[in-house]
Amino acid sequence: METKSFEAPALYGDHHVSEARRILLELTGVSDVYASSAFQVIEVTFDPAKVKAEQIQARLEEAGYLGELPMLVETGIAVEKKEGDSAFRHTATYETVKNTVSFAQRVNYSGRPLWPCPGLGPVKMVEE
Repeated sequence: METKSFEAPALYGDHHVSEARRILLELTGVSDVYASSAFQVIEVTFDPAKVKAEQIQARLEEAGYLGELPMLVETGIAVEKKEGDSAFRHTATYETVKNTVSFAQRVNYSGRPLWPCPGLGPVKMVEE
């Protein structure tokens, strides 16, 4: 048996711990998975004759747990709303404070979580 640790910056919630354990324990040869959202680390104990460390890493990358968590950030530059504008947040600069102040945020729901959440796909409605 071999143990390998992976840094997982996108592992930030307890529901990610459960999902990371589930997807890794499905792999043949993986015997134990320790995952911590507090330390953002995943430690996997596996049989190298049955599964390679590269396969485990690929599974974690596919689920989105490895690498940086993509987040939109405020630039501090005023954005005026125009037709077809894809700006995340529309802002205005006021003369009195001489700074950019946010006042509206556009969030389009398209059957997916409203924030990047690794391991979780779109929420599906079940019709009876």
